[in-house]
This record gives sequence, structure tokens and C-alpha cells, in this order.
Amino acid sequence: MRHHWVGAPGFLLRGFMQVLITGGAGFIGSHLAERLISEGYGVVALDDLSTGTLENLKSLKDNPEFSFVQGSILDRALVQELTDQADMVFHLAAAVGVKLIMDEPSKSILTNVTGTENVLQAAKKDKKPVYLASSSEVYGKTTKFPFREDDDLTIGATVNLRWSYACAKTLDEFLALAFAREVGLPVVVLRFFNTTGPRQTGRYGMVLPNFVQSAMDGKPLQVHGNGEQSRCFGHVFDVVEALVRLMKTPAAYGQVYNIGTDEEISIKSLAERVIEATGSVSTIELVPYSSVYPEGFEDMNRRLPDVSKLQAAIGFRPERALTEIIGDIIAEKRGAATP
Repeated sequence: MRHHWVGAPGFLLRGFMQVLITGGAGFIGSHLAERLISEGYGVVALDDLSTGTLENLKSLKDNPEFSFVQGSILDRALVQELTDQADMVFHLAAAVGVKLIMDEPSKSILTNVTGTENVLQAAKKDKKPVYLASSSEVYGKTTKFPFREDDDLTIGATVNLRWSYACAKTLDEFLALAFAREVGLPVVVLRFFNTTGPRQTGRYGMVLPNFVQSAMDGKPLQVHGNGEQSRCFGHVFDVVEALVRLMKTPAAYGQVYNIGTDEEISIKSLAERVIEATGSVSTIELVPYSSVYPEGFEDMNRRLPDVSKLQAAIGFRPERALTEIIGDIIAEKRGAATP
């Protein structure tokens, strides 16, 4: 893929700390970029815009300490060039969303694993710190709750391609920790749990923005399965706070951290909360998984993180209430709908 700069790449020579964010035009990446710029860092965002958008970065468009590069993490030479100019890397770029994983499993596997390899190889040259985005998906079908970072992992059968994402992310973690052990690369593995908030798109099966949009439109909120499966939703602002604290904590190198909240709610109850918060007349419609996803899909009944390790490391844990998260998404969508 051809790539181009938006912003002046010459700013990279100014001498203050530079951060490369892969997937920097995405939901989490764009919020992280804004936070880092506000704290005086220089930021380069690399994104192929397959799921991220320049709209997410509009607040940074004219900031001299920010540059955007359109390009792919699969472009090894480009990743090396940008990593050489950075002091640290947040590797957030990945094929994301259950729907995308199920629709294009082979592409998703290769993007996640090869992209991570490229970033780690590039960082190895000068031992640049790498903060690697992983996922609660790696816990697979584990039934020991809450999930601890050192728990055994239980992944479903390979014929169920839904688990390909979990395996790819697990391999990413193994690869990062192998680089840490073999060459002393400073890496931190970030296991995200259902991060949500403003800018998250519903295009790839992200449940909360989809619910809010449906409720605002007066359409039925489609809940997959029986709706009793539960999740923990963390505000993106809290997640970014955790990331910034981790990057200032060298003792975190070589460690794995759950990044999320432990406020648990069933998906059906979440739909009810959204309907109430929006004042909508929408109903809830239970939809069988078989009518939404291709053959080979399984769901996890619970995802409940133990975040005590994170709190011990940085003195902070994501804890904004679900009410605030829903309110922020509603406010954003209502603002976007206002002429």
C-alpha cells in the first residue's frame, strides 16, 4: 500500500519523546494520541484506514506535534522507518470485531500475527519499548472466574473459526514475551476487556454503539442468543489512563495486564439500560447466533477480569460506571445527529 504523511514529518527531530501508535486512527488509538499530545509527547499515528478514520483525529489535524501516516503494519520497511524515529510504540493495529474475524478469518490471522512480528522486529533494533494490544479473547472458554493473567487458557476447537482471533492474539503474546526473554526487548502485554465509549463504531459488531443507535432510531435492539451472556464494559478514557500510567512504569516490562472493569452486566440487561437511558420505545429482539454469524461461531458466557495486578502496578483501575459510559455514547450520537 502506498502511504502518505499528513502533517510535517520534520517535527520528529525536535527532541521531545516520540510515540508511534499503530492503529492510531482507530477508536482507542485516537483517544490515546490526544492524551499523549496533551501531555507534551510527539505522536505519529500509523493506520491503513480499513477500520480507523481521519475523523477520529480531527482535533489533532493542525497540531505540529502530531503526524499521521497512511500505511499498513504489513509494510515492514515502513514500520521499521517509523519505529526508528520513535522512542516507544503502542501497537494497537489489528483486525478487530467478531464479525470481521468470522467473515475474513485468514486475513485476520495474518494481519494480527505478521503485523505484530513486524513491530517487534523493528523495535528489537534499538530495544524500543512496545505496548502490545491483546484481548480478553485469549481466555477462550475458561470457566475459572475472575480471569487472572497467569491462568491457563482454554481455546475451542479449530473447526470453530471464531477462536482463530483468540489464537492469533495468544501467539502475539508469546512472540512479544519471547522477544523480552531472548533479547531483552521491553514489552508490556495489554489484555483489553470490552473497551467502549465515544468514537466506537458499531460496524464490526460492537454491541454498545449498536444498541444506542438502534434505541435512538426506535428500532429493535438485537440481542444475540438468550441475552444472558455477561460482559464488563470499560470507558475508553479509563483505559487510556491505564496505558499512560503503564508507559511511565518500567517495572511493567515483561508483564501481562488485564485492562478493564469488573462491573458485570448481561447483554439483555445492557439493552434494557440503553432503552431506559435514551427514553426509547424500542423493543428487545432475541436473535439466534446462527442467523448472524457463519458456521463455526461460539460465544463465551462470561468475561470477568481480575484487575488487581494492574492496580498494584499503577495505583489505578478502570472504574467509570456503566451509566456514564452509556451517557457519553448517547451524547456523542445526539451531537452528531444535530445539524
